[in-house]
Amino acid sequence: MNNSSLWIKDLKIKKYKVLNKNINTDILIIGGGLTGLSCAYYLKNSNLNICLVESGYIGMGVSSKTTGKVTYLQETIYTDIEEKTSFDTAKKYFNSQKFAINEIKKIIDTNKIDCNFYKVKSYIFTDNDDDIENIENEKNLLEKFGVKVKKHDSINIKLNSKYAISTDDTYIFHPIKFIYSLKELCEKDNVNIYEQTKIIEIKKKKDNYICYTKNVKIKAKKVIIACHYPFFLKPFFLPLKVHNEKSYVTASIVKDYKDEIFITSKIPTKSIRYHKDNDNYLIYLSNSHNICNSVNYKDNFNKTISEAKKLKLNPKYVWSNEDLITVDKIPYIGRLEENNDNLLIGTGYNTWGMTNSVLAGYILSDIIKGNKNEFEELTNPLRTLNCSGVIVNIGSNLKSIIQNKVSKNKNWYNNIKFETRNGKSVAIYNDGKKEHIVYTTCPHLGCTLIFNEFEKTWDCPCHASRFDIDGKCIKGPSKYNISYKEKD
Repeated sequence: MNNSSLWIKDLKIKKYKVLNKNINTDILIIGGGLTGLSCAYYLKNSNLNICLVESGYIGMGVSSKTTGKVTYLQETIYTDIEEKTSFDTAKKYFNSQKFAINEIKKIIDTNKIDCNFYKVKSYIFTDNDDDIENIENEKNLLEKFGVKVKKHDSINIKLNSKYAISTDDTYIFHPIKFIYSLKELCEKDNVNIYEQTKIIEIKKKKDNYICYTKNVKIKAKKVIIACHYPFFLKPFFLPLKVHNEKSYVTASIVKDYKDEIFITSKIPTKSIRYHKDNDNYLIYLSNSHNICNSVNYKDNFNKTISEAKKLKLNPKYVWSNEDLITVDKIPYIGRLEENNDNLLIGTGYNTWGMTNSVLAGYILSDIIKGNKNEFEELTNPLRTLNCSGVIVNIGSNLKSIIQNKVSKNKNWYNNIKFETRNGKSVAIYNDGKKEHIVYTTCPHLGCTLIFNEFEKTWDCPCHASRFDIDGKCIKGPSKYNISYKEKD
């Protein structure tokens, strides 16, 4: 069993250089996932100097761990949005998803991109009688939007189903093949791309932004923050407006390919899609949860693997993914400051990153070009939010902080001991060959880290920073490592 994403199987990675000198640019894009590459794609013919930096390797973050669905049938999201806001807002979000799907299709067709892009039928289903009404409400809303929706008392799926609805005009693709094609198109049009170039601070200086790495700085007129969980000039801006959701994914070789995708109506999510390449694969996602809860990651992985085996699947690839869930289920795409077109952001995609990343690229490029965009108001990061959702996020974070401060040494840990050295808490993991020593506090906001024994990482249960077994930061929002140094 391979503990990595199916999408990076047999991937031939072209590595890009590390930025090792100070530079000036018109536009700096921070983040080399689908959002960052989409922004670069829409801006590449704008006669502006564009620089894209990625802290790791292009496409190897959240974009490489998605299930690769390109669909507007997103659980019962339109019902959720209508309840939290209004019918008009729900319809506007639906229109944004249809627009993004058409944009993806247009990009693929125009550039003749080979990324296993196939039309499929999408299903929302439930095995719970209590959820049937929710799905019926979603069906009614979709029909008001003008969508042809079919209902099913049962469906031909490996999971139990009591009721389902379906639509026909949705798609799947290979996300990394798509991203790498965008990267090549941008590179041909002189977008400067740097990898392993981590921005750790942004400062405003007159009419420019100075963006600092550990060793160099980038002076930019405009900055697009396209990270999964960005850092901000405003403290606590994001933790109050989102929570992190973690899910677990398996990919198993199967005999037949089906042009259908499935998802349950409510959390904990169960999701199925097929992928055809040299082999046919069934991709199964389950056990999604707020990262503040259910922090026994090894047990969560094993549950998903066990479920897959009960479905008579033999997982060949196993991985996890994390998504940002916003208070009102609408992404944050736009200006970080009122009337400031020079500092922009795209994040918070509520598990639907394929459509919303491309939508972000389109909206943010329009703002930079001075064009009015029909979805700009919908996704405004500065919009007024429901206070109850913010309070829930605060409560979840506080609960997680307290629980993990009280008990660092979880009863499921193996080969880990905790000590205090020079007044600081450290954890020592013995892999049977050597000891790996790290500090146990997340540098971002001070949460106590959890050891992910399955993936051999230290994970923050508050805001999803991740560190490798020796403490190197491999995913933000933390900007610093937790590696133990003897001299400390």
